[in-house]
Amino acid sequence: MSSLPFAENLGGSLLIWSGLSTAQKILCAYALLMAMALLPTLALSWVDMRTLREVGIWAKPMKFMAGTALFALTTVWLTTLVPGEVGHDQSFQWIAALIIITSLFEVVYITYQASLGEGSHYNTTDPVRAILFGLMAAAAVGLVASQAWLAWVIWKALGAAVLTPTLLAVLLGLALTFVLSTVSGFMLGGKQPPAGVGWPVVGWHTWQDLRPAHFLAVHAQQFIPVAGILAERVAGQAAMPVVLAFTGAYVAAWFALSWMGIAA
Repeated sequence: MSSLPFAENLGGSLLIWSGLSTAQKILCAYALLMAMALLPTLALSWVDMRTLREVGIWAKPMKFMAGTALFALTTVWLTTLVPGEVGHDQSFQWIAALIIITSLFEVVYITYQASLGEGSHYNTTDPVRAILFGLMAAAAVGLVASQAWLAWVIWKALGAAVLTPTLLAVLLGLALTFVLSTVSGFMLGGKQPPAGVGWPVVGWHTWQDLRPAHFLAVHAQQFIPVAGILAERVAGQAAMPVVLAFTGAYVAAWFALSWMGIAA
């Protein structure tokens, strides 16, 4: 009897998996690949003590591997929160391809440069590296543009469906991921963060560092939809205003962190 809940959960998980489209499954597999790549990179960071700008050279590849895995999984998760078969839409195949191509290019180049003990971002020491830095910027825009594209596909699929707080939060999260990430990404591309280790774990700095703002921008994809789900469950009829208020506060926090990042 004690194994029954486990069997039910396993059966439910298998049912969910079987209902995913090929594109959704590929994105999940890609996320798993990034997570698996993170483990040997972490082990390598324990034996390779080289640093770049006072930070371990493997810190950036690990951040991008973890972030890519989360980004891909979240994209699949969001398609399961909306009505219809968005994940089975032909457009989603191209969205998944865009995510994989752009993020894989960034992770591979960042990891390769780390293996050389060199930086990937802001590295314009020769024409080739300058071009690759520019291509990274283009890839980053393409990556977050996938979320705006997904928001449009979801909006079209809604039809006459009622716009629930969760649906609103998903659309806002996806749209803001594109808008805020694009703006903060270009600001960050023109202003290199301070050297050295700052905050624990992430390594950011409080001032003259746009990475905290960029983090909020990229992760609007997760934070705002989660807020929408919670609001729908606990706020009742006030859920929609709660979603809008949370989104407004989120954007205000992004502006505040952006100002701190460019402050003299």
